[in-house]
Order: sequence, then C-alpha cells, then structure tokens
Amino acid sequence: MPERRTVALVTLGCARNEVDSEELAGRLEADGWQLVEDAADADVAVVNTCGFVEAAKKDSVDALLEANDLKSHGRTQAVVAVGCMAERYGKELAEALPEADGVLGFDDYTNISDRLQTILSGGIHAAHTPRDRRKLLPISPAERQESAASVALPGHGPADLPEGVAPASGPRAPLRRRLDGSPVASVKLASGCDRRCSFCAIPSFRGSFISRRPSDVLNETRWLAEQGVKEIMLVSENNTSYGKDLGDIRLLESLLPELAEVDGIERVRVSYLQPAEMRPGLIDVLTSTPKVAPYFDLSFQHSAPGVLRAMRRFGDTDRFLELLDTIRSKAPEAGVRSNFIVGFPGESESDLAELERFLNGARLDAIGVFGYSDEEGTEAATYDNKLDEDVVAERLAHISRLAEELVSQRAEERVGETVQVLVESVDEEEGVHGRGAHQAPETDGQVLLTSGAGLSVGRMVEAKVVGTEGVDLVAEPLTGSLACSEEAGR
Repeated sequence: MPERRTVALVTLGCARNEVDSEELAGRLEADGWQLVEDAADADVAVVNTCGFVEAAKKDSVDALLEANDLKSHGRTQAVVAVGCMAERYGKELAEALPEADGVLGFDDYTNISDRLQTILSGGIHAAHTPRDRRKLLPISPAERQESAASVALPGHGPADLPEGVAPASGPRAPLRRRLDGSPVASVKLASGCDRRCSFCAIPSFRGSFISRRPSDVLNETRWLAEQGVKEIMLVSENNTSYGKDLGDIRLLESLLPELAEVDGIERVRVSYLQPAEMRPGLIDVLTSTPKVAPYFDLSFQHSAPGVLRAMRRFGDTDRFLELLDTIRSKAPEAGVRSNFIVGFPGESESDLAELERFLNGARLDAIGVFGYSDEEGTEAATYDNKLDEDVVAERLAHISRLAEELVSQRAEERVGETVQVLVESVDEEEGVHGRGAHQAPETDGQVLLTSGAGLSVGRMVEAKVVGTEGVDLVAEPLTGSLACSEEAGR
C-alpha cells in the first residue's frame, strides 16, 4: 500500500477559524489524507490565516514563513495559505509571499483535497482575484442560499466516512474532524456580517450574513456530544442577527433550549452579541434556561456617543449601563465581557473620560482593549482628525491598566459565590483548572480548583470561590459535588 498523504493544519485567529480548520480536516480525512499535529511531519502544511488586524496578519505571515523553513529539511513539501487573509488578498498575497506554494480562498474549501494534491504534485493553482463581497448587498434569499452553498458553508460529503468524522446531514451541514480533545467546541451559527462598522473590513471578505439551519446546528451539536464535548460555544460575526435571513429574528431564543437538551451537553455559551440588537426575550432565555450560560459577550467598542456614531454604531454610556442592569436584575452572577477601541479618529479627551466612566460602572469580567490603526478598505481609514500614534499608544496603555484593575476587582467580588466549573486540565504540577459559566475559553480568566480528587477533564463540578489571582478565581470543590462527579464517572 502506498504511504498516505499527510497534512497538518495550523490555525490562527478566532474560534470561527478553528471551526473552519476542523471542517477542512474532515474533508481531507474523508478523502484519504492522514492528519498530523506537527507541520514538520506533514507533506503539506496548511496555515489557516487571520486577516482582521495588522498584528494578526503579521502572525499569519510569520506562521507561513516558519512552515516554509521546514521545506529545507524533513518531510514538508508544500505550504498552503487558507483562511481570512488568503480570502481577503488572494492573488496579491500570492505575489507578495512566494514562499506560499498556494493561496486558497473560501471557494476552494469544497475541493480542498484536489487543490492540495495539485500543489503537492508540483502543479499550480492560481490564486483568486478577490471580489468585493460588500457588493452582494442587498441580496435575495435565493442568492443568500447560493452564497452559503458555494462559499461560506460546506456542502455534501462522501457517504462512507472514516470513524470520528461528522456526517453531512444536509447541503449546508459540514464534515468535521475534531483536532483536539478539549471538552469545549465552537459551533457556527452563521457566516458573514451585514453591519457596516466603519473600522471593520470583515464584511468585505466574509460576505453577507447567512444563518445556518437550526437542524444543522442541532445535528452538529449532537455529533460533538458523541465525541465527548461538554460545552458548545455558538460563534458567528453577530449572533444577535441569527435567523433574520430565515424569516425569524427570534430563532436563537427557540434554538437555545433545544441545544441545552442535547444528551451529554452540560453548557451552551453564546458569543459575539451586539448591544444595539439585544432584546428582552433573548436576555430572558440567556438568563433563565438551564445549561445555557448567563454569559454576555457584548461588543461595546466605546461608550462616547460621538465616537460610536463615527464607528457607525449606536448607544451611549447610560444606555449600556441600563442594559447591564437589566441583565443583572435577572441573573446577578451573569458574566460580561467586551472589547474597546481607543484612539479612534476624532476621539477627544472628554470621549476618553466618558469611556472611563462606563468602564468604572460596568463591572465587566473581561476587557479587551485595542489601539486604533487604519484598516485598508474601511471607511474609518478615510477619516480626518487621526490621532498621533504616540497619543493612541498612551491612551491604550492608560485604559489597559484601568481594565486590568477593574477585572481584578470584579473577580474579587465573586469571592463567596458558588460556580459550576468545567474541568479542562488536570496536571500533577499545575493543578486542576477549569472555567465557570462567566468565563469563555481563550478570552477570559479561569478557575484553579484547590483539590482535584476524583476529577478528570470534562467533569462539571460545583465549587465555592475562596480567592483570586488577578482575573482568575481560586475555588474549593464542594463535597457533595465531588461525590456526584465521582458517581457520574463510574
């Protein structure tokens, strides 16, 4: 028998990219490729790039160059770029980075195996010339479905699949192969975005917002549960818009209880929520549904009205604080995180003070702060009144220090609370770590359990918070919870 072709997937960027990589892995394995973890052991190294901000683009280029270095020694024969940066720049990236043997866009995903085989065999697959996906708006429901089938979401797969590869249950249900043993997995609700924030380029290469069918989301969740997943995190560019193109903007409210009832799933988490699109019914479901985490990943970005209008966004400090008060009146323990941009064109000292007022009153569990920089192709890049780089850097440092203090204070407020902790790592030296309902993977803090007796990865344990380490919590497992956990493992 000839030796199987090997491929490694290197993933950068957000949780949506992680899902894309697992879908690509499913397609490749279904077509006979052997997946390996280390790019040095692969015939082809596929780098799933991020094209969102300059730092992420640099990381993507560095990863491609690092993979290219492997070709001078060892097994690696080809390096291929996929993902957002590859889609956004296409032919331009291929010309600027000849170290990449191929640059594949989203349209190539359904034929990923053939594309890699062509490149591995010494053939050339011409990189696409990017089209401006913003021109897809407005589009009809039929055009949305066509876009979903050809670009944003995979189609049918082979009928006979290797063990561990998710079956395709419909024309928009992806093949998927898990690439790690984590008890947490992301599930895409949709692709693309119809919002036109002046600083964001995502709609230009991700296209219009296209919801997945609820049945596909449910089937994928059931399959993940069979693979040992205990928590699913729903991801898209804007989860609050889910269902609008399917004729029901409240579809998320009805889908969440169904997902929570999937056998084996212990927690459902929703990310990427737009404050201006939050509605009472969605807040009610997120704060009162068993197994649905009362977790609010709210994209505030700023709180000064003038800055928000320049960003093509809505709201202000008082309205945002009212939203948080509403959430906490229904679930006092609710977790809230957000990201903010400082140094936006025209941002005044009083605008910055307004942002500080909001941060001091918001009691956020996790805060991401970014300094503004021009993103090509965006409206904000054409704005006047740009701030000097040193002013942006100074404001970034100032707000980042404030954010660090505030999230530590918020963690201290949780001392004495009882939290449901999903165990994610058990190590003799490092101890037992997990996350509470208010903590999302990667972006937020974690919980260090004071005892690991009877615990293993994937267990859900009730624990009392007894201390903090910055944003992280230290918690003592409750005796009854440990006993239940041990019994569940028998």
